[in-house]
Amino acid sequence: MTADLLTAQVRSFLAANGRHAVIATINPSGVPWQSIIWFLMRDEGILINSRLGRRWPSNLLRDPRLNFAVEDGENAVTISGRAEVFAEGEPARDHISEMARLYYDAETAARSIARFRTEPRISFLIRPARVYTHGDPS
Repeated sequence: MTADLLTAQVRSFLAANGRHAVIATINPSGVPWQSIIWFLMRDEGILINSRLGRRWPSNLLRDPRLNFAVEDGENAVTISGRAEVFAEGEPARDHISEMARLYYDAETAARSIARFRTEPRISFLIRPARVYTHGDPS
């Protein structure tokens, strides 16, 4: 299944500024690992990014299955699917820089971007298999 499961209503809900997501990945032991993350909406779907070496991207590189959830009070979207590597290196650093500008004020974003530019980064694209909504996410 592809990004066409992301209806206009779901895309609008996810695109609202400042919303964080919780993702669950699978540790080598089989135990779930949850992380709170930033994300970007793209025509292709949902883009997530991390510094290489952290647990959740390492988990996705080994086993691409994930669960992604965003809530706003009584309204929520949960997505089950897979993640595929979308970009590494400079393009991935551009993605995290764009996220920093969305989630931080200009001064904090500039400081963070300077640090991000020194890190090995990776971006993943979420490929939804199922999309669940609760309430009226719009």
